[in-house]
Amino acid sequence: MEMITVPAGEVTLSDRRTERSWTVGVESFLLSPVPVTAGETSRRPAVDVSWLDAIRICNELSEREGLTPAYRLDSLRWDTSADGYRLPSEAEWEHACRAGTTGPRYGPLDEIAWYSENSTESAHDVGGKKPNAWGLHDMLGNVWEWCWDIYDAEVYGEYRVLRGGGWFDEHWSCRASVRRRSHPTFRVDDVGFRLARTL
Repeated sequence: MEMITVPAGEVTLSDRRTERSWTVGVESFLLSPVPVTAGETSRRPAVDVSWLDAIRICNELSEREGLTPAYRLDSLRWDTSADGYRLPSEAEWEHACRAGTTGPRYGPLDEIAWYSENSTESAHDVGGKKPNAWGLHDMLGNVWEWCWDIYDAEVYGEYRVLRGGGWFDEHWSCRASVRRRSHPTFRVDDVGFRLARTL
């Protein structure tokens, strides 16, 4: 499976709800250039995938390729030493999305993303818009992407982070810094995920 090496770096995350920001160091890792698709012959992103579905799929793909699964499903723990497929952390996701840029987006929105104004109300084949400087497509728009992280345990319990915006969203949701959250069993037609691996 083709993956892109994302260089190490540092990213500042922010949350508009709490008006909080925090800086995170990111080690180099591997990330798929596009979201996971609905099947081997399909170029449409897999949707209606819950966070729990996504981590199960990561483990299944790892086992199929002889890699060590990243997740212990009985305890919902991430084995950070495993070489198998996994979800990116929230910091990894934003660092990869920005690809060295500092603005809200890595390019003009219509050129890089499917969103409410150009999607004709559906997901589109992955990789059809311009990639960022590191060769990653659809980091903004098309489908929201699950990240590993819990959003805010004190307020939202087990809710997990979603990033990137989807085909249904207005332009203001399709920005590198936007954070959303949902329950790990939540499924909807504009949420998917992207594969990562630890180097």
